[in-house]
Amino acid sequence: MVNKLSSPFKGYTVFLVPGILMFLIFIVLPFLANVGISFTRWSGVGAPAWVALANYERALGDATFWASFKNNLYLIVAMTILPTLIGLFLAAFLFDYIAVKFGNRVASFFRAGFYFPQIIPVVIAAIVWRWILQPDWGALNWLLDAVGLSALTHNWLGDASTAMFAVMGVMVWFQIGYPLVIFMAGLQRIDPELYEAASLDGATWFGRFYHITIPLLRPEIYVVVLTTMIHALKTFGPIYAMTRGGPGNATMVASYFSYKNFFEISNVGYGATMATVLTGLIIVITIIYINIQRRMEQQGSMI
Repeated sequence: MVNKLSSPFKGYTVFLVPGILMFLIFIVLPFLANVGISFTRWSGVGAPAWVALANYERALGDATFWASFKNNLYLIVAMTILPTLIGLFLAAFLFDYIAVKFGNRVASFFRAGFYFPQIIPVVIAAIVWRWILQPDWGALNWLLDAVGLSALTHNWLGDASTAMFAVMGVMVWFQIGYPLVIFMAGLQRIDPELYEAASLDGATWFGRFYHITIPLLRPEIYVVVLTTMIHALKTFGPIYAMTRGGPGNATMVASYFSYKNFFEISNVGYGATMATVLTGLIIVITIIYINIQRRMEQQGSMI
């Protein structure tokens, strides 16, 4: 009797089997196959030739390999750090000011507007921005010329010194809506009496934001930072649609570098090496981040 009561979900574990099978078939097995291919030299046709760690040794001395990860760091800034900070301030502003002064419908309208880029397929959004940034007839240069700022017109995506920053600007625009929606949902669970008590004690808006909003939104912040960081490391569509990693290697990222080796130059073994390294990096970052989050939560609960 005790065993039956201690395991009420025992009879339902069978429903986990389809999900586990799908995970094994579509995630684990392809990943293991990719790892195996990374130890070979293979053009995608014929039999792979075993080369052991030669691909990994080559990667350590490959300037493009390291440049791709450096560019991924830029994308982490554009897709994780800046959108999280901006989204946090915008969420608090919409929740504390716009909703109070103009009503929840107006706040919801702005929230939907900021989230709208997330609805658009990322490749389509990237193509539209490529048109906007086009040097000859793009809307941005046309607008700068129309307001008398012709000196600022530029080949934004065709110049190695500005291409990465142009892509970063597009990704900030695209990404802001995600943390904004998460944070606004989190703000709804915070007790309004905390803000009222802080206001009675003379706390400013920024003081309430820093001492109440940010600490109580830590779970949402953890989720947003982790998911957007993984997304930044895996980014492929915008780079493919806007720059193809160019000019030169100015916007080359790890996922596109892997794709290029797989499908453009038929160096499948080396492309698999990049994919394996990228996957391993994401797994390591996720484990470290979750451990740090758990440790901080434990320290917070002890205070």
